[in-house]
Amino acid sequence: MKKTNWNYPTTMWVGENRIKDIAIACKNLGITKPLFVTDKGLVETEIVKNTLLILDDNRLNPKLFSNVVGNPTGNNVYEGVESFKKNNCDGVIAFGGGSGLDVGKAIAFMSGQTLSIWDFEDIGDNWTKANENKIAPIIAVPTTAGTGSETGRASVILNEETGVKNIIFHPKFLPSIVILDPVLSVGLPPNITAATGMDALAHNLEAYCSPSFHPMADGIALEGMRLINKWLLEAVNNGSNIEARMNMITAASMGSTAFQKGLGAIHSLSHPVNALNNIHHGLSNAIFMPYVLTFNKDVIEDKIIKICDYLELEKKSFDGFIDWILNLRKQLKIPHKLSEVINEEDFDIDRLSEMALADPSTEGNPKKLTIADMKSMYQSSFSGNLFNE
Repeated sequence: MKKTNWNYPTTMWVGENRIKDIAIACKNLGITKPLFVTDKGLVETEIVKNTLLILDDNRLNPKLFSNVVGNPTGNNVYEGVESFKKNNCDGVIAFGGGSGLDVGKAIAFMSGQTLSIWDFEDIGDNWTKANENKIAPIIAVPTTAGTGSETGRASVILNEETGVKNIIFHPKFLPSIVILDPVLSVGLPPNITAATGMDALAHNLEAYCSPSFHPMADGIALEGMRLINKWLLEAVNNGSNIEARMNMITAASMGSTAFQKGLGAIHSLSHPVNALNNIHHGLSNAIFMPYVLTFNKDVIEDKIIKICDYLELEKKSFDGFIDWILNLRKQLKIPHKLSEVINEEDFDIDRLSEMALADPSTEGNPKKLTIADMKSMYQSSFSGNLFNE
């Protein structure tokens, strides 16, 4: 696969084995001692060891930080900031899936701030409180095709005291250089490939359905969904297919780029169960998807038909699109209902509904939502009954 460089939405080095250019990326940004941030599940893998070796061979003396959990916490970030300062680091390499990328970006951001991380929650103009001259340079290297955090201007971090996942935002969360290397995702297991792929679909889909005016995001989201339709099953069933992996990591980056237009109730419902029940974010997005779509049907049906046309689905109708989603989930072995992954005694619908309504993603939903709406969607997804049934 031919190597190429993109300059939108940031500098992106794309292609097979581009990870070999990681030292050049550091030098371009003036990074002489990077903090290499990844998660516990990746730290012993060959892709991490080989990348650290490249950095060592170029006398960049990387310091490793891997205390990152699946739903990353404020403590993960603060421990990383402490490591950053203790080792006199001057930049961050965020390496891995959404967790590693989100924590890495947040460490680079918080390394020069005096306020609490929670003071920068994505509400109003909170981001203007930051000292942007003290934000360390960031290189992002995704190893999954889901969150698209490498092209995002925020990190999602769990506040352990409140039990709420907060979106921490600043324009300079956007990494200065992104390396999209499909080889790094080849070893991803089929179930994680499936869940992260559905996360990418949720980003593109909710961005396109958002009522905000952003035609550029609409175009990106449509093409992102087309790539997912064409390549996700192939990536799951044949993980060594480099072309499939390349197209999926691209679609994930596209989703994150597009959702600056807005997200919606798929994410509003997901964040609370990720925080309280420790459900994988991509998996919960996949579960909630058809329930939210059928709830929103009367205001998104025309847009959904346009998606059907662009994806060249056999049935170009709202019901045809839902059939496509349900069939895709079935082929990916995604559970149909929430009760398959959460026990009834652990399903605190009142608290979940309150958290979902307060989630920043709620504002982008095509329909205005109430606490009763959130509860209704949770009940529907738990029982497995779509709103059009």
